[in-house]
Amino acid sequence: MDLKVLAIVVPCYNEEEVLPSSNEQLISVLNNLIEANKISKDSYILYVDDGSKDRTWSIISSLYEKSSLVKGLKLSRNKGHQNALLAGLEYAKDHADVSISIDADLQDDINVISKMVDYYLEGHDIVYGVRSDRKKDSFFKRFTAQAFYKLMNALGTNTVYNHADFRLMSNRALEGLFKYNEVNVFLRGIVPTIGFKSEIVYYERKERQAGVTKYPLKKMLSFAFEGITSFSIKPLTLILRTGIFISFMSVMTFIILLVMDLMHYQNVDILVYLGILICFLLGLNLVGMGIVGQYVGKNYVETKARPRYIVEEIKD
Repeated sequence: MDLKVLAIVVPCYNEEEVLPSSNEQLISVLNNLIEANKISKDSYILYVDDGSKDRTWSIISSLYEKSSLVKGLKLSRNKGHQNALLAGLEYAKDHADVSISIDADLQDDINVISKMVDYYLEGHDIVYGVRSDRKKDSFFKRFTAQAFYKLMNALGTNTVYNHADFRLMSNRALEGLFKYNEVNVFLRGIVPTIGFKSEIVYYERKERQAGVTKYPLKKMLSFAFEGITSFSIKPLTLILRTGIFISFMSVMTFIILLVMDLMHYQNVDILVYLGILICFLLGLNLVGMGIVGQYVGKNYVETKARPRYIVEEIKD
């Protein structure tokens, strides 16, 4: 039986507090899969250091020296979670048959990795890890997350509900992924468009055991906006329709106020209404210009075709 090489890709940014424990758990998962003859003994964990400012890379280097199951990849500077993940997946594409991506804090349940591998062996190219519920999230985080997924789907982006970046991808699926050349990367939107046979495993997300979240509110909002503007032009259409509606209503309001003033139903200084309307339209115009500017800015970045990341060092 030709056993497949599995790469577990783990993007890391300032994860010195969780790496030793996470590595121990992931090595245990790999060993169990190897002993069960589900994957090759050449399988490995690939840690991608996304320009960390703490001891993350030195810990990865130490883990590499201690175990043949560990590899490391260091980016020259911080390029963000999605690019760090892409860097790891690009390496895995050429050095493995199948890859699983998971965050270093292991809040995603590693116990379903075996089930993911089973689905792959049955012929599935992509297996999504999906949260079964959000009971452990605060009301605000639960509400904003659900609103995000619903908004993305409403805008035409085919995302998997309650799925982040915990997924399995075959080498064939990765080949398809890297045909997408855009600089502004939103993997949760790109992966479902690749096609191929897919499946879902459900799990309960755990609490973070150490360190701090790498997605505070500011980054979450930025990530959401990145996803929306990378995959849909519907906001532009919405602004156009809103502009037409507001313009129409402003004309109607002007006519009604003029008639009321002429018929002496109400003695209102029309300049008051016009001033309020002008201020509202000016604000709407600025919002529209801002959204258009985001799209123009993205086109500017894409046309420069700068590299998504630069690898400084590899431990393999």
